[in-house]
Amino acid sequence: MEMRRLALRGLVMLSKDPSMAKKMCSLSEPLMDFLSNEDIEVVKMSLSVFTNILLNKDILTSCPTAPKLAAALRPLFDSDNNQVQWLSIGLYKAVMESVVERGKKALKPHVSESLLPLFFHCYDENRRVAQTSRETLLSAVNFLKRRDLKQLLKLDDPWSFAEHVLAEDRSRAAEHLRQALPYLQSPQEPVREAAVRSIGTAGMLMRGQREELQLICEALQALNSDESPSNTNLIVQVMLDERATSLSSSSGSGQPGQQQMPCRRKQAGDQRGAAGAPGPANAGKI
Repeated sequence: MEMRRLALRGLVMLSKDPSMAKKMCSLSEPLMDFLSNEDIEVVKMSLSVFTNILLNKDILTSCPTAPKLAAALRPLFDSDNNQVQWLSIGLYKAVMESVVERGKKALKPHVSESLLPLFFHCYDENRRVAQTSRETLLSAVNFLKRRDLKQLLKLDDPWSFAEHVLAEDRSRAAEHLRQALPYLQSPQEPVREAAVRSIGTAGMLMRGQREELQLICEALQALNSDESPSNTNLIVQVMLDERATSLSSSSGSGQPGQQQMPCRRKQAGDQRGAAGAPGPANAGKI
């Protein structure tokens, strides 16, 4: 473990030299493997090496590397370590801005899926994480060529932005609700509040979909876990609880032998515990 750290420290220093950074492009695969390492120092240094490499404008992100690197970075947005958060979010921006033209199509679905998580992190209490998230979110809508979303961000109208993302494709409402659920466990109240409001919107958009009752129950159970629920939380619970009751009533007792999932919202006063274009010919690629 110590040898790995020493090797990475050396790579961090060497990667600051543009000529050495080009020679390190072949190390992208092992460096990506390190991003899931349990040693947080290994993860931070691997992110730093990637960041230093992509600071070199002559180095582009190749077609196969871009989506794999984007997928490896996404879980790190939610790290408990602030440095890992802003490094990974900033590197995600660098990947979007450095990918070769023919690699953009494969990267596009990853970028689309990152919009809501990046939006939540704009509310992070750590200023550097929040600022990096806003910059990366703007880069993401530019990458997707979404002038409508870009305009909403420039108007500093975050909730109109989120509602637009959620409402533009009702078929993805269940996916969006699932994305928001983990953020209800955030220790930061502004992040939880953003997730609550998104769940409320997604819940309304999910009407009539096959997984609706199951996901509403999951959302209610997650909302119940907040020991100090906000007014928004309680309002969303009432709305989802009423919808769950309606769905349960209309379906009767369900299929024979089918167990109905309990849905119970927290009542007021409950005291319960927490449950880019091709570069020059000599450009490097990672």
